[in-house]
Amino acid sequence: MRQFVLFFPLLAFVVISLAGTATVEAATGLNPPVKLVWHYYKVTNTCDDAETYIRHQVENFYRNDSSIAPKLLRLLYSDCMVNGCDASVLLQGPNSERTAPQNRGLGGFVIIDKIKKVLETRCPGVVSCADILNLATRDAVHMAGAPSYPVLTGRRDGGVLNADAVDLPSPSISVEESLAYFKSKGLDVLDMTTLLGAHSMGKTHCSHIVNRLYNFKNTGKPDPTMNTTLVSELRTRCPPRTKKGQTDPLVYLNPDSGSSNRFSNSYYSRVLSHNAVLGVDQQLIYNGDSMEITQEFDASFEDFRKSFALAMSRMGSINVLTGKAGEIRRDCRVTNANYGA
Repeated sequence: MRQFVLFFPLLAFVVISLAGTATVEAATGLNPPVKLVWHYYKVTNTCDDAETYIRHQVENFYRNDSSIAPKLLRLLYSDCMVNGCDASVLLQGPNSERTAPQNRGLGGFVIIDKIKKVLETRCPGVVSCADILNLATRDAVHMAGAPSYPVLTGRRDGGVLNADAVDLPSPSISVEESLAYFKSKGLDVLDMTTLLGAHSMGKTHCSHIVNRLYNFKNTGKPDPTMNTTLVSELRTRCPPRTKKGQTDPLVYLNPDSGSSNRFSNSYYSRVLSHNAVLGVDQQLIYNGDSMEITQEFDASFEDFRKSFALAMSRMGSINVLTGKAGEIRRDCRVTNANYGA
């Protein structure tokens, strides 16, 4: 039994024990330089109760619709992993980031817009949309069962990013391609394996898995790594092709949690038993490090929760704008130059 220690700022030491002898190289904290601040709006005396206002709104939304947890998680991922956590994904426009094919079906925008309106009435022009998105996601996933991890704040909002700049990968890539993508963002194999665990809740379109069900790599057969029972179940919901005018059906990423949208480690047991819905998830067993981490998280929900806290903080610090960079939008949907236009 081997142990490696993760330093998690403002909490303590997070210890994850992995069975076996392989060496997993993992980060021990946020990537330097860390330009964000703990309770920024309180420390700067600009909006003391900003985080309380955000939490209250999230709680109100969550009581009516628990699906806001996976929706906000995906929205934050789609923002941070493309150009950094600058809330550019929230901007509207005919060729904006949110119109990219990879962002089809993104949700959670209404929640962020509502929170922003509330904050603008209490602390006008102070709280960034980027911070709102990070804080609201933390609060929503906490209500779903994740840890209430610290969110450092002080981000500022970025400008318009065109749809063709979105480089989010296909959900059918290999584990090597997935790891290369995460590494290009300053994240590592532990971050990747942990953040993919967010697929313990939420839905995906059938178009993302139809190749696994019917014609894997042009073989005319289903993905041989997929449990045959799962193939049969998903085929009842996902036809080999949609008819003209027919919508692309949605299926649960984790049928074990389904509509409850509970954050759990059951995702990892599904991966180990070849019951992952997305190809990229099933691929975790084909890399020594991600396989070892998957086995550990399957055995210990607490280890997964601790690692999730660190991974979310690391993702939330990617290419942030601080100081005089960027702006504080008055409306999350438009830059200040277009505000009121």
